[in-house]
Amino acid sequence: MTESSASRKSGIAGETSSKQSEGIISAISVGFLFILFGSIYVLALPTSLFEKVVAFTSLSSRQVPGTSIFLLAPTSPAAHSVFYTAVFQFCVGLAFLQLVVLILRLPWNSTTAKTAETLGSLVFWSGAALLSTTFLNAYTTVNTWFAFWAGILVMMGASLIARSIVLLLRK
Repeated sequence: MTESSASRKSGIAGETSSKQSEGIISAISVGFLFILFGSIYVLALPTSLFEKVVAFTSLSSRQVPGTSIFLLAPTSPAAHSVFYTAVFQFCVGLAFLQLVVLILRLPWNSTTAKTAETLGSLVFWSGAALLSTTFLNAYTTVNTWFAFWAGILVMMGASLIARSIVLLLRK
């Protein structure tokens, strides 16, 4: 066997191994999402989470405090605590999933881009969980509703910064 054919075979084997590990990570992620959705629904019982989600769609145009901007907000923000709890649980579940995926990506030598993406997602979902438990509860007002969304924008920025740091360090 010539050197070029041997290197091609090892390159193909490495590529297949990488595709297999990405496939395993994808399967774990999808399976975990199904488990997460089912668990959140069961944890909300005896309250029907579906009814609470439908009730949450009663949004109206509200003025952002201190500005002349109008955005959508719930008519009565404090009335949706069951839905907010489900949002918190979903965020915590996705943060946990991203942590598991990150732990799997490191020994499997995933690409830098995939590792950076996973770390950015971990930062975002962890921050979203913190924000949802801080701002969305039985005492939510229009002010805290919009503060939550401002915090989500901050978490998007922090997520992008975390991704860029990984990309810079692995360059």
